[in-house]
Order: sequence, then structure tokens, then C-alpha cells
Amino acid sequence: MFDLHMHTVFSDGKDTAEDMVREAIRMGLEAVGISDHSSGDPCGMKLETVPAYKAEIARIREKYAGQIRVLCGLERDFLTDDFSAYDYTIGSVHWLCMPDGHHVSIDWTAEKLREGAEKYFGGDMYALAEAYYGAEARVAEVTKCDIIGHFDLMTKFIEQDPAFDPHHPRYVSAWQAAADKLLKTGKPFEINTGAISRGYRTSPYPSGEICAYILSHGGKLLFSSDAHAKENIAFRFGELAKVWPDPGKCPF
Repeated sequence: MFDLHMHTVFSDGKDTAEDMVREAIRMGLEAVGISDHSSGDPCGMKLETVPAYKAEIARIREKYAGQIRVLCGLERDFLTDDFSAYDYTIGSVHWLCMPDGHHVSIDWTAEKLREGAEKYFGGDMYALAEAYYGAEARVAEVTKCDIIGHFDLMTKFIEQDPAFDPHHPRYVSAWQAAADKLLKTGKPFEINTGAISRGYRTSPYPSGEICAYILSHGGKLLFSSDAHAKENIAFRFGELAKVWPDPGKCPF
């Protein structure tokens, strides 16, 4: 078992990288990847912090060699300016950049998502969804990522605030068009349990419908906790394995 999506005090996580790795060892994971947020995300590292980040993970990798594989990753935001080398990267769209230079937050709060739709899309949540998935379709191209992060992040608050219908034809057409483009890259999509561990959802994203579509079209899935605290590492992976194919050994 492995978990490649987690955040530490280098960005918006609660625990240190070493604390996360020690907990992963206790849980019996074979590999773990620290993937703090990149620059370009308000929660991300500053570029000047990156050398210290890489040095700390290299130190931890050496210290715990023989107990667990430790990888230095990055959740590279669509708006990042950090394209330095990592063991792997997760490509994610957290914000939409508007023509006036302002940004619409996709996952900050349900209220912020609604505000963005009102201000820039005339209150049309499906127009916002089309813009979001238009960016998502390009996430592999723009971020040069190895893993597609939380593909339908826009549904983070859908259980608490049903601002739109995820089965609406316009919404479905938008995500299918993005998925079709990303499937051609061969990059795996993560099944992300982070919104469950933080109390926003009762099921992972992408939705079961989207996961089934990805698999039926030859795509790959990886389990991901998106842990921001050590207690959420590999969150509910056992349950996922009962529903979706086991991703096997760490691919990096």
C-alpha cells in the first residue's frame, strides 16, 4: 500500500514531513510521497522555500531507508510557476483565472464557489463548470504532471450545498470532454478521500460514475488520501479496495 498525496507544514498541512512518514511506517505502508502545494496556490510554498523542502525530504528518505520508500512530490497547481524537478507531480486546478486578473476559488468554500458563479458567469453554475473542466482538460499539458488530481474537485461541497446537479447534461458533457482528453495522456487519475476525512463528503471524488467511465475507457486509478494531518494518511483505502481495482505497487 502507498499514499502519494499528502501535505505538511511546508504548505497547509498540520504535521511535519517526518511526522507523516513515521505514521506511514506505523501503518505499514511500503511507500509514501510528500506532495505539498506549489507556488501559484495561496496555500502553496514560496519558491524560495523549495530548496529547504527538497532537502528535508531527502534527509527523511535517508533516515528511514529500509523501512519505507519516501518520495519528494509536489501538487502542482494549474497556475504554478514552479517547474523544478520532483520524483512525481500531481496536477490540480484549484482556481480559475478571470480576464480581470481575479480568481474564482473552486474548493475554498461553497460560498466562494457561488460568489464566483454570480460575479463571472451570471449565476450559471454550469458555465462555471464548463470553464473549470476546460482548464482541467489542459492540466496535464500545463503542469506536466504524472497524476491527475481530484478531477471533479468542483463537487467538493455538493453534499452540503447542492448548487448544481452533477447529472445535468451540460455538467456531464463538460467532464466527459475533459476526461476524454486526459485519458489520451495515459496519466492515472487519483481517487481522493480528502474531502471525506475533512467532513465535506461521504464519498471520494471523482464520483463513482466518473471512475467507472475512466476505467471503461482504459484509464487508471490511484488511491489518494490528500491528507493534511497524519491521522488521515491512507484514509479509507481498505474500503476503496473493495470497490475499485487495487492499484498495486507504487508506480514511481
